[in-house]
Amino acid sequence: MKIIASIIVVLLLLSGGALWFLAGGSLNEYVKSQIETVGTQVTEQAVTVKAVDIKLTSGAGSILGINLANPKTYSQANAFSLGEMTLDINLESLTSSPIIIDAIVIKSPQAFVQFTETGGSNIQDILDAIERNTPKTDTSVEEPASSAKEPKIKVSKIILAGTALTIDLSAFGNKEHSATLPDITLNNVGGDEGLPASQLGSEIVKQALSNIWKQAKATQKKKLVDSAKDKLKEEAKKKLTDLFG
Repeated sequence: MKIIASIIVVLLLLSGGALWFLAGGSLNEYVKSQIETVGTQVTEQAVTVKAVDIKLTSGAGSILGINLANPKTYSQANAFSLGEMTLDINLESLTSSPIIIDAIVIKSPQAFVQFTETGGSNIQDILDAIERNTPKTDTSVEEPASSAKEPKIKVSKIILAGTALTIDLSAFGNKEHSATLPDITLNNVGGDEGLPASQLGSEIVKQALSNIWKQAKATQKKKLVDSAKDKLKEEAKKKLTDLFG
């Protein structure tokens, strides 16, 4: 029970910390509390969850309505939200190391990216916070014999299905643009040896946001280039009109 509970908790996007033991009470409520509490610590922004439904016997579960708030300096309420996340745990791997998660599917994700005049963004601010607050593994320091050993976990595949992306370019005198990103697939998260339970959740959200940030920057560049071309066309048209009436 303790090992299975830890697997479920750390795979809920924003987990981290000593999560390999199950406190008394409802598992679903415990998982919800861990996502919100640890997620807020890691990202330095409020994390909320609508509901959790874990099915231990089938190695599956779902989490509904996860919201990651924006830093206060940005206009939108949330930087990232998702409708549902489902887990598919490889039950045969529970007695081995690393424990394998066959798939995590993130459904109906929404990302709001607001750029600043200096080229930064809300997503970059959150990624910087995750980097600051993620425990760094120091292989030169031996773990005390009395401490509990965390399970190592790897995820074979994570799919962000059709992220609805909104980009705010008002800092550049532009406007908001909307796009639906192609499915984002992250493979072999945790590597062949897996990552400790306290690190995997942060790695998942870091990779997911990094991919969204990369595509957002590409979209930003295209929108600004297109806007510049349209402006030049309008200026040329005006000059022709002035010359020939």
